[in-house]
Amino acid sequence: MSSSQSNGVNATVTCKAMGAATLGRHLARRLVQVGVRDVFAVPGDFNLTLLDQLIAEPGLNLVGCCNELNAGYAADGYARSTVGIGACVVTFTVGGLSVINAIAGAYSENLPVICIVGGPNSNDYGGNRILHHTIGLPDFSQEYRCFQAVTCAQVIVKDLDDGHDLIDNAIVTAIMESKPVYISICCDLPTIQHPAFTACDSFPHSLEP
Repeated sequence: MSSSQSNGVNATVTCKAMGAATLGRHLARRLVQVGVRDVFAVPGDFNLTLLDQLIAEPGLNLVGCCNELNAGYAADGYARSTVGIGACVVTFTVGGLSVINAIAGAYSENLPVICIVGGPNSNDYGGNRILHHTIGLPDFSQEYRCFQAVTCAQVIVKDLDDGHDLIDNAIVTAIMESKPVYISICCDLPTIQHPAFTACDSFPHSLEP
């Protein structure tokens, strides 16, 4: 066996030994892979587990902001100053609608900003529940509809089976179109492992910095 073949086998064994990662760590790793080092965030009850996963990723710093609009503008400024990608994390609806003005500005200035929202529990979708942080109706799509006008892609991760592709496709779209994207992740999913989320799952090389 050649040395290159041996290295390939060793890498495969190492990946299998490390096992599956969580959805939150997959997102964190993708942010690092595309050059994000600082994520601007406002903690809220729907995004706390996701923030814990982001903090655990080496090379990723969480920068707390006093409100969502500031977080959005900080991500905008980060994208400008690094000539790269900015990212912010807010909570559902009250956070999303607060950050949207900054995201609209990034859209008009052709800046790739990844706006990540901690959303309701995946079991709440399709039900008839009225939750806090909403407009008092069992309709969780208001925030999503608002972001359709000011982002080039919008995804809601409600299932682990398609979470990998939804996250990756949104980030790729942000890079290719140099526009903001909206990624909402249900609050019960960030800490759950899935075979699709592996430590050796590389991003398309052409899109890495």
